[in-house]
Amino acid sequence: MNAPGFALLKKLNLNDPSSEGARWQITVMKRSRSIIGSLFYYLVLLSLSFVFVYPLLFMISRSLMQPQDVADATVQWVPKSFSLENYSIVLDAIHYWPGLANSAITSFGSAALQIMSCSVVGYGFARFQFPGRDLWLALVVFTFLVPPQTIVVPLFIFFSDLNWINTHLPFVVPSLFGHGLKGALFVLIFIQFYRRLPHVLEEAARIDGAGAFRTYWQIMFPLARPAMLVVFLFSVVWHWNDTFEPTTYLLVPEFFNLAQNLAVFNGVANQNIDQVAQAAQASGAIVQAPTLMNQIMAGVMLTIAPILLLYLFVQRYFVESIEQSGIAGE
Repeated sequence: MNAPGFALLKKLNLNDPSSEGARWQITVMKRSRSIIGSLFYYLVLLSLSFVFVYPLLFMISRSLMQPQDVADATVQWVPKSFSLENYSIVLDAIHYWPGLANSAITSFGSAALQIMSCSVVGYGFARFQFPGRDLWLALVVFTFLVPPQTIVVPLFIFFSDLNWINTHLPFVVPSLFGHGLKGALFVLIFIQFYRRLPHVLEEAARIDGAGAFRTYWQIMFPLARPAMLVVFLFSVVWHWNDTFEPTTYLLVPEFFNLAQNLAVFNGVANQNIDQVAQAAQASGAIVQAPTLMNQIMAGVMLTIAPILLLYLFVQRYFVESIEQSGIAGE
């Protein structure tokens, strides 16, 4: 309560019925300030959500349009005629189902292995003191800071010597050993989580005769479910959207994931459009500029649809896990 409110209460006798009107005014002032604060809070949230929702709404709108609607300046959001034809065309053009299978193997397989391996490494750093611990932890952080583009050549040579090119092994095997895409970050997430668990759990396990590994597997690892969910979702999304490493190690279309197939489709579409435009310009004809924006947006929607569905099912648990794992700070 502000100074004028305190002064008003000091002058009034709260036991006097005549002060009921003053107390009511003070209550109204406090509630008004609370309502104004809530309105400002929700206004900020709506503004931020619009930044993220706008691209999604744009893609949905364009994916339902025909080429003439995309080229029509009078059509902004609502197409003149809704059609799902773009989705049926793109399903075949980007080889959706084989690409979906490859993306699922790389993303979900790597995520599951990173949960197991990064959890073990994070538990060791968080709960044990051993010679060179700080040095090894610094090396873990260093691997997170080094861009993968700087070591891609020696990695490609290494995987090529192992005959792992055009297989899923360059993504799965490093994840098995606590590395892979963003593996160092996941180790840090587990370190932060395990540090917050009470030591009495391990002390009670030692009294009962449990060793270090049994204590981890039966007591500590099940308690790390919030951190597991965070790591799982982050790993799946980053592997799903990554195109740099798949483009480097997967050179045969049979092993392309959805992101690669979409990039190939986009390149071919732009090349065909340029050829049509150049032919029309050479002939001197005035034609409508060709566009495949609607099909490209349909391909993008099909590519991100599995991730959106996954997040819709687990978003409540994901928010709770973010709070419990300590990623946002304490």
